[in-house]
Amino acid sequence: MTGKLPHALRSNAEMEICMFRRRTRADRAFREAQRAGQELLAMHSEWPAPDLASPAAPTAPSPSDFLPPDFRAPSRQDVEGFMMRWDLPLVIDGEVHACHCGAYRNWIVFNMRDDSVWLRCEAGHATEEPRLDTAWYNRNSLPVDAFHPTLEDGLRHLGH
Repeated sequence: MTGKLPHALRSNAEMEICMFRRRTRADRAFREAQRAGQELLAMHSEWPAPDLASPAAPTAPSPSDFLPPDFRAPSRQDVEGFMMRWDLPLVIDGEVHACHCGAYRNWIVFNMRDDSVWLRCEAGHATEEPRLDTAWYNRNSLPVDAFHPTLEDGLRHLGH
């Protein structure tokens, strides 16, 4: 009859009995699950080990596995570097970078194969900027949209 009484009318002793019954049921279910897992592991340990023959040596891909030459993008080692426009004032370490001619915007930023970063103003003055690196260039550049055979072609493409 105590199981049918509302929660508020039960005595403390009845509450403790119900609490321990729930805990006992949960403990029993946990132990049964553990036993089932141990039986499963024991069953798997009796199975024979798979035959792991040494895999065949990887073969070099044939030229037909690659894209045709017209569809291949040049790798980083195939080009002298990358370039992008930087029209806003270039702030490095909290200060606006300016060229010795007074230009402080409309830069062309070059990221060379040796991971150096060079800046070129509209007047054509180019200087290496050691405070910038390839990681900075990659964070701030867009995907490559064109490849150019000469520096002049690239500058023309960027509007310089």
